[in-house]
Amino acid sequence: MNYKSYSARIEYSDEDQCFIGHIAGIRDVVGFHGDSVKELKAAFEEAVEDYVATCEKLKRAPQRPYSGKVMLRILIRQFMQGPQFGRRLKEKV
Repeated sequence: MNYKSYSARIEYSDEDQCFIGHIAGIRDVVGFHGDSVKELKAAFEEAVEDYVATCEKLKRAPQRPYSGKVMLRILIRQFMQGPQFGRRLKEKV
């Protein structure tokens, strides 16, 4: 479930007989729950809105969720010369 670039981590609780979720990928703990998927989605969107509003009141930026992607920039200048670039690179990797 996604809303405004935030994702939800959702579980079902047999004990509570409802869905329980948290905003995933941030260090702050923001939870929500609902008895149906429709209620859960509405609660998630409300939790995100409340989180952003609370951060504004506290005069701090809301945390952005982790993307899970790692970007690497590798300098391979010595291999980039000549028409055999692809072959040489493949041999090195």
